[in-house]
Amino acid sequence: MKQTLSIVKIGGNLIEDNAALNSFLTAFSELSGLKILVHGGGKKASEVLGQLGITPQMTNGRRITDQDTLDVVTMVYGGLINKNLVARLQALGCNALGMSGADANSIQARKRPIKEVDYGFAGDVANVNAEKLNQILQIGLTPVFCALTHNGKGQLLNTNADTIASEIAISLSTNYHIVLYYCFELPGVLEDIKDPKSIISKINGDSYQKLVDKGIIAQGMLPKMHNAFASLKNGVREVRIGNLNVFQKEKDNYTTLVI
Repeated sequence: MKQTLSIVKIGGNLIEDNAALNSFLTAFSELSGLKILVHGGGKKASEVLGQLGITPQMTNGRRITDQDTLDVVTMVYGGLINKNLVARLQALGCNALGMSGADANSIQARKRPIKEVDYGFAGDVANVNAEKLNQILQIGLTPVFCALTHNGKGQLLNTNADTIASEIAISLSTNYHIVLYYCFELPGVLEDIKDPKSIISKINGDSYQKLVDKGIIAQGMLPKMHNAFASLKNGVREVRIGNLNVFQKEKDNYTTLVI
């Protein structure tokens, strides 16, 4: 029987709210079994860019990563946020290891090709080193990944954290029973964004398309859902979306995705 591996992606708003972050890190540290944490930090990166007089550039909800922006997101994601998360997890008894995709050659990516938009130094995941990640997990460490990968030729690339979580989950699904969590400030996918009690407890492929057509699932939730369903189609056993309730057994308090 496969070991269970929990892969948790934490959203930016939770990172910015210190009380909520404390609650999340406590819940994460108490998760039984093997686990991996993936984080972004776009809000903090935009804040630091502004302090440096650099205007953040976004299109279709995605960041344009020129060289100055790459320098800042490397400092913010790989340094400020990542090391603070690792230190706080260590205080909670979780033996965390801060990582980017370049560390241990764990995640290689390709620079996104220029089509209608030049996204600069943005990367699309090409390969996850499942063997190396398995070795790290089996010696009792908990990887904490920031949203940075590399191309194998010395170039760091800014990569969507939701995608990183999904690709790690897919790559390790042959070795483990994977539960993938997308944890953010909302209690789940909501029928009415203004009503936190309107949680859609279960979404499959058919209902997902209907929700997109109605505009209930839109904007930033679209790439998250795309990554989630991609992982389910490629070996991941379960995906949960919501706030800290995703770690509970009661399934009405968050959204579960199924094929």
